[in-house]
Amino acid sequence: MNISSLRDANIPIRLDAAGLVALADLATISKRTALTGSASILDILFLAPGIHTQQEASNVNGGELPTTAAMTTGYVFRIENQATVHYLQRIGDPGCLVTVQVVDNNPHSPFRRLLTDLFYTGSIFASILYATGISLTIFSLLILGINHDFWAVAVLLMLVAARFLNTIVIKRRTQVGWKGAPEPGVKGDLLVLLSQDRWVRMRGWVDDLKVTTAGQWLREETQIEGFASAFATLLVFLAAALATNASTVGSIFIAGLLLINVTMLGLCNSLTKDLRMFGRTVHITGEPKKYKRRLEMAEELMKETGRTDWAISMGLVLPPKDTPATKVTI
Repeated sequence: MNISSLRDANIPIRLDAAGLVALADLATISKRTALTGSASILDILFLAPGIHTQQEASNVNGGELPTTAAMTTGYVFRIENQATVHYLQRIGDPGCLVTVQVVDNNPHSPFRRLLTDLFYTGSIFASILYATGISLTIFSLLILGINHDFWAVAVLLMLVAARFLNTIVIKRRTQVGWKGAPEPGVKGDLLVLLSQDRWVRMRGWVDDLKVTTAGQWLREETQIEGFASAFATLLVFLAAALATNASTVGSIFIAGLLLINVTMLGLCNSLTKDLRMFGRTVHITGEPKKYKRRLEMAEELMKETGRTDWAISMGLVLPPKDTPATKVTI
């Protein structure tokens, strides 16, 4: 049978596997979680593939824990906050020193703080994209409900329920924990050495720097939280299985909604230039400064800070020749 005969036969188009789109292991939602530092209740209405991978947001840094030096004190440590490392990886440029400022912009009013938690997206264009994605979910539910496609409505509601459970777990896991001893009124200056010769300078008050670099970002799940996230994952797989019962129009709506939303969420992530973390914002200041050699960058910063101990500890420069070598006895 040729193509023309198939067209004349008026065979209906089937899209039984539309629900499988929800099972795509995309990291778009996880990266959004890392950029905003937590999750918003409004997230439950933004449906996109990768809902079941949101709790893996702690892996967005690819396992990298960059060496960091406090150039004001000479202390060298590693940043283990995965969201902060992921952000620095995004803005880093090989052979360049990128400077970021950490500021405390957490509103003092509880009402304004709630509004910030609900609607923070990073830019006005990202806000428009995010609001559009939420509107598309509501629109799809209304249209499918009017058309009495209850299987399709049930599938979308199951995905909403999965988003709700993951959002609650993320919000519980992103509570401010140990951040070291407070040092009010002290300015900090950090140099972060990332892989691929990407260098980032973080400046701000020491307490703000500690909030974004010290301690945990996502604590480990409790047994109840683990059960909730596992149940959310099962809901996503069950929704994909039940999507075969939806009508062709319902299947098109489900697949179209997920594909459009994941595209808009990716654009939303790319348009978000700042990192929000526990009420602090990390943003780029000035233009990246390119160096021909890493040593040039180290020498310039040592001259500016008036210290060399941090550079020696990081292996950027050699210690003075008259410094005795450490003898190791086995």
